[in-house]
Amino acid sequence: MYKIEKNYNRLTNSYSTFFLNPKEANELKGKLKKEKYLIYKTTLDSEKVIFYKKNEPNICLYEIITNNKLKHQDILGALFSLNVDESMFGDIIIDNNRYYIFILEEIENYLISSFNKIGRFNISLNKLDSKYLKDYKRSYEEIELIVSSLRIDTVIGRLIHSNRDSIKDKIKDKEILLNYDLLKNNSYKLKENDIFSVKRFGKYRFNRIINSTKKDNLIIIIDKYI
Repeated sequence: MYKIEKNYNRLTNSYSTFFLNPKEANELKGKLKKEKYLIYKTTLDSEKVIFYKKNEPNICLYEIITNNKLKHQDILGALFSLNVDESMFGDIIIDNNRYYIFILEEIENYLISSFNKIGRFNISLNKLDSKYLKDYKRSYEEIELIVSSLRIDTVIGRLIHSNRDSIKDKIKDKEILLNYDLLKNNSYKLKENDIFSVKRFGKYRFNRIINSTKKDNLIIIIDKYI
């Protein structure tokens, strides 16, 4: 709640908020009630947003230049290793082997001077107009699975080829997030558009049930973030 209170105070004092994930955005909306505000989205379907009242926030967009293939978690891990809080940057975009990141202007100088490696790979940064990706719409890798139920441990087990006990261990070790919160209940049944991530395996969205088998198993579609 401290983070929501901090963003609420910024907004009521006519500052824009930091980047908010969908859970935080909904919590802030509930606190604002009938107060007027605007929402800044960096792309058409960006997940992380910024609330503001008058002036649009100062956002910077950088392309990460590298000769190596990167994954979302590689970039995220590199930012966290620099102690960059997730509220300081927006969605990480990977599109046709090109990599982009939105950041708040207040960390721009720090990032320019410090963000020069992802893992063992050297990188450089190229600044772009902040509206360069405004029409971008996220694409996913569509994965079809047959599962016995929509229990999250069952679905994740099929996705990463692991058993239920291993999934319990990952939950215990705080390696699984559900809708931007630590997963606590391994028997939770997924609902459409639930977002979950597994450390070292990636981020996913439950899309829908498309059919069932003769043995009453479910055929489902999971969207993997590229």
